[in-house]
Amino acid sequence: MKVKLFGITREIVGGPILEVDGIGTVGELKAFMMSTYPRIKKLNSLMVAVNSEYAKEDLALHENDEIALIPPVSGG
Repeated sequence: MKVKLFGITREIVGGPILEVDGIGTVGELKAFMMSTYPRIKKLNSLMVAVNSEYAKEDLALHENDEIALIPPVSGG
């Protein structure tokens, strides 16, 4: 499945999209990202959106879902 990356997550991973396999839930995706890219652990927050809605840890992921990692956002 494809995961869209924004902001600092794009910089950490090194591109706008990451292909992952064998991930069943949002919680598993977050754990995978933190173990594969340890700098992500240092972020104040990391939200996951599935099909344009923020998702809880136990939400099941499917191949055709639109998945995005949403890093902390600051504005002014």
